[in-house]
Amino acid sequence: MPPRRPSGSGFNRPVPPSDDGPRVNEQIKVNKVRLIDENGNQVGVVNIRDAQQAAYDAGLDLIEISPNADPPVCKVLDHGKYKYEQQKKAAEARKKQKIVDIKEIKIRPAIEEHDYQVKLRNAQRFLEDGDKVKVTLRFRGREMAHLGLGMEVLKRFKEDLSSVSKVEMEPRMEGRQAMMVLTPENAK
Repeated sequence: MPPRRPSGSGFNRPVPPSDDGPRVNEQIKVNKVRLIDENGNQVGVVNIRDAQQAAYDAGLDLIEISPNADPPVCKVLDHGKYKYEQQKKAAEARKKQKIVDIKEIKIRPAIEEHDYQVKLRNAQRFLEDGDKVKVTLRFRGREMAHLGLGMEVLKRFKEDLSSVSKVEMEPRMEGRQAMMVLTPENAK
């Protein structure tokens, strides 16, 4: 059986960069690139060999910045410095990212005033920290005959927190419990 021949040279076809970052120097496998020199000036579209020679003459690396452009954009930079800058940007983005948690507050229709105030303070603290609050009001036994009492408690809870929150999900019944979701007024 004769050996299989490749369907094309593949030299002009853009190859996506590997997982460990952009392609550098001889890893760039295209004929022409849009070159940006070490000072940030755009040189224009040049042959890959000329671009690699310009990087070599400057004592730096040729880094493929935008591989999906036509032609790909390459810049003359120090590869180690470029990787360090990219890591710093990624760390800064992770630091600014806030994961919103949903905190749950459980109450009962016949809640005492002090217990109500404690739950209210906790909910207010959660909202100020930027988390959502799910208020669950549970009915037990004969309390189901007094749904109005429970809804009044949820309505009061919503009004007491109106300065720091807005209602994402209005109070609604699900089986033996009523639920409501509050989100922070000024989401961070």
